[in-house]
Amino acid sequence: MDKQKIQSVKTEAENHLIKELLPFWIDRCKDEKHGGFVTHFDKNGNDSGEDQKSLIAQTRTIYSMASAHRAGYGAGKCAELAKHGVDFLIEKMWDQKYGGFYWTVDRSGNVQIDKKIIYGLSFAIYALSEYSMATRDRRCFEYAEGTFDLIQKYAADTRYGGYFEMFERDWTLCGPGSAGGDRKTLDVHMHLMEAFTNLYQCSHKQVHQRKLNEIIQVLIHRILHPEFKTGIPQFWQDWQVAPQIKFDIIWGWDRFAEAGSKVQAEDNTSYGHNIEFCWLLLQALDVLDTDWKSYSEIILKQLDHTLENGIDYEFGGVYVEGSHRGGVYDMDKEFWQQAEVMIGMLEAFLRFGKDKYLHAYENVHRFVFDKMINHAVGEWLPLLTREGKPIWPHLSHSWKVNYHTIRCMVQCISRLGKLLS
Repeated sequence: MDKQKIQSVKTEAENHLIKELLPFWIDRCKDEKHGGFVTHFDKNGNDSGEDQKSLIAQTRTIYSMASAHRAGYGAGKCAELAKHGVDFLIEKMWDQKYGGFYWTVDRSGNVQIDKKIIYGLSFAIYALSEYSMATRDRRCFEYAEGTFDLIQKYAADTRYGGYFEMFERDWTLCGPGSAGGDRKTLDVHMHLMEAFTNLYQCSHKQVHQRKLNEIIQVLIHRILHPEFKTGIPQFWQDWQVAPQIKFDIIWGWDRFAEAGSKVQAEDNTSYGHNIEFCWLLLQALDVLDTDWKSYSEIILKQLDHTLENGIDYEFGGVYVEGSHRGGVYDMDKEFWQQAEVMIGMLEAFLRFGKDKYLHAYENVHRFVFDKMINHAVGEWLPLLTREGKPIWPHLSHSWKVNYHTIRCMVQCISRLGKLLS
């Protein structure tokens, strides 16, 4: 990619973000009647009528709007929307008795599922600290720090390290199996890393620094495959690898229908998670002012595993997942893997200067802009076939919303700008 081509893809990304993606959300997501955000939209961008507001969708939308405002987009509209979401989150979803945020409420704010799920609470920390940095709203920092403190009090595993993940409303650990009380996951610990990164960047407190360093070591020494450095999805409490199962409180499993476990339950790794981990780790190390080059071997192994196995060099884009040793299990193209690989490959080129990473970015960028974005409406399609044909035509639900798509454009535009300068 020469300078002219880099400028071309940067302009394409800017036009999409400013003229399509942000307007899609700014024009639709605000719930004027009840507060918070509407987050379920059909293929035409119309409200699908789902009577649910999930902690994931509300906090991710707060993060998206706050981060866009912090990056200079939206002319104040994004900050206003983020505040609208924060008000609903604190007033309707915070548990006044036991602390923490509920998992789901209905549109009016009546509690549907009152469990305390660390996956969702990690995004509360992430979003509220981002909003605090974007607007200097001290209230948001206090709730972010309060959530962090509750996680340390109730969820930290002082015997084996890391965190338990599934709790009842009163912070009693959920039962075993599909209730999730006996499992630990890559997903939760990676998102806690990004949450603690934001929190420490916001606070500069030693306790937040210490816990961020701790979770980085847990991820590297417990969750990455000892040989291939690829991410392992699920573990037992003592960090022995566990078969990947579907939990009663579900995230990211909707495309696997009713199956209770995957066919390759003990040997699968997500190309999207591996590259997301790479760039989030580098971001965390920068915030900690730690030499990232000491982690180069791990990062390069993850990057090259995705280059060799996850990138589709025939049709473009990134596959869903495959074996740690190599080979693909699922050749569909899901929206979020594309977004994270785009950011990660640009970051890899900036750090290591190898053309193969820039070529991988161009491959995925082209697939996304030609196949995955519904340009007429403004958002990305959630799931395509390998060749790029839509499998799911809707544009948003509790698990999709805007966190990956808006973040991808904001982060990629920034990195493309660094390349040009």
